[in-house]
Amino acid sequence: MKQELKKYTKPALLILDELGYLPIDKAGADLLFQVISLRYEQGAMVITSNRAFKDWPEIFNNDATLKSAILDRLLHHAETIVIEGTSYRMKDRVEPQ
Repeated sequence: MKQELKKYTKPALLILDELGYLPIDKAGADLLFQVISLRYEQGAMVITSNRAFKDWPEIFNNDATLKSAILDRLLHHAETIVIEGTSYRMKDRVEPQ
């Protein structure tokens, strides 16, 4: 297991795209917490999500404590960018209002 975790803790930058698109079961949430904890103050991360922080317990098997622990580590040195507006992927499909 430690060898597998190193794959995610070793890179200078780890990108997690679309966090929250699918729910994460208890085992997956615990593993993600380990990765985030091991990377905390060691390596950069970029995380994208279309879910507000208040909705993150739903991502992590309705575990509010785990959500708080993850956000505590992620937000300590973070720059949070909120992007609102029309989806870039849908820009050519949606008619302007």
